[in-house]
Amino acid sequence: MTTELSEQVSEWIAADPDPATREELSELPEDELAERFRAPLSFGTAGLRGQVRGGPNGMNVAVVVRTTAGICEWLQKKCLGGSTVVVGRDARHGSESFAAAAAETLSAQGFSVVLLPRPLPTPVLAFAVRALGAELGIQITASHNPAADNGYKVYLGGGAQLVPPADREIETEIAAVGPAVDVARTFVSPGGADITARYLDRLPALVRSPKRGIRIALTPLHGVGGEVALTALRGLGFRDIHVVASQFEPDPEFPTVAFPNPEEPGAADELLALAAEVDADLAIALDPDADRCAIGVPASTGWRMLSGDETGALLAEHILQSAPPDSLVANTIVSSQLLAALAPARGARYARTLTGFKWLVRAGSGLVYAYEEAIGHCVDPSFVNDKDGISAAVVLADYVASLKADNRTLVDVLEDLSVEFGVHAGAQVSKRVDELVDIEKMMERLRANPPSELAGRAVTVTDLLAERGPLRTDAVELAGDGIRVIVRPSGTEPKVKAYLEVVVPAPDREMLSVARAEADGILEKLRRFARGL
Repeated sequence: MTTELSEQVSEWIAADPDPATREELSELPEDELAERFRAPLSFGTAGLRGQVRGGPNGMNVAVVVRTTAGICEWLQKKCLGGSTVVVGRDARHGSESFAAAAAETLSAQGFSVVLLPRPLPTPVLAFAVRALGAELGIQITASHNPAADNGYKVYLGGGAQLVPPADREIETEIAAVGPAVDVARTFVSPGGADITARYLDRLPALVRSPKRGIRIALTPLHGVGGEVALTALRGLGFRDIHVVASQFEPDPEFPTVAFPNPEEPGAADELLALAAEVDADLAIALDPDADRCAIGVPASTGWRMLSGDETGALLAEHILQSAPPDSLVANTIVSSQLLAALAPARGARYARTLTGFKWLVRAGSGLVYAYEEAIGHCVDPSFVNDKDGISAAVVLADYVASLKADNRTLVDVLEDLSVEFGVHAGAQVSKRVDELVDIEKMMERLRANPPSELAGRAVTVTDLLAERGPLRTDAVELAGDGIRVIVRPSGTEPKVKAYLEVVVPAPDREMLSVARAEADGILEKLRRFARGL
């Protein structure tokens, strides 16, 4: 072991307040230690995320304490010392101890801390920040990451996720924090016992139809959303609900799914099987921290999960039916273009933002709905200023019930939209890399030699990194007649992602199958291009 690494490890172990991770690090071989100490976890999408393990590159008590100490210093420099901070958690490995460590660090620095009393969905934390007038919220969660991971998600006053430059400012303060063992901590008793009830009390304002005659299949995918979602739906009169029993209780091992994300192939298999077995009208899958919602519907070929873009179009159509004139709806640069066509046709404004709800909820005044293609939906920004799978599930159940009363389904609405605006077919292609430098090389090659045509159609090239303003990002957009490809590095994984979309007109329902077949054929050509990046 090099002298430098040996000193780093010794110093970290001596400063680690957790005996379990001290022992873990003391027994690791040199190559593993080198990996753990190569770089600290850095702020990404609204906070930290990484494997639960000892060392600066993992989620552990020492990292949580130092991160929170940095946040304390940042708040104090903003003249917000002594303000209210809400701390919540999910049920992942380490969540309880991490939430306690964060709360204790804040308390010792004089902040008024509300430590939520049990594992709760992330949207409840986002709601609590706004409802309690807090200046900051911390949710210990890794959302739909694998079982080995956990995270530290930060919300600012008003309940929206952390955005630049605050993230970089906080990171600077964290780097200046001394040894974790020297950071003061004061015990905090759990509080906010009524916050979930207050969250649930808002939900009746989101429903419009008195109809409740539908059967629902539900899974929280071993996460923390099951009890709250069931209470929400039953409280609104949806009594015929069947849950996936093997996935209902929180379990940090996620034993029935390889990857606890409803979008992943196979993750919703048990849900769809249950929905078919009980002849349900709607299948609902929440991700483990319940900030995302995916739905399944019965179709002519059997049950299938809708894409985030399909669900987004449906929710926009439903919400805009009763929204005030000139309301705003938003989605991201990698989401479907259907919303941009739908909004003006329904008398609404449309905004396009960078990926992530930290940008979507800041899209502009009059925002009534925002979504991203990764099954995130914000159905009431004045309620939860972030994506919220539970409130989205409530609105979708209400919509399905009202449609059923008219002998219609969500599939019927999707077909109506396809006839009115064209078939919008989308897909993703991801290329994983072993070295991060390979991502830079792929993007450089594309910028240096972009195609002039795709699928036999001329395309224009927009380098969003060269743009000025709020849409500047590391991405390249290729757009032509009825086709679009956006290529960008992933923000959370070592891969490059290509988001593909094809739009084909369908003048009537009889032409829908022809239009879909044409769209699928063009999509396959775009996939071949994306695979060759």
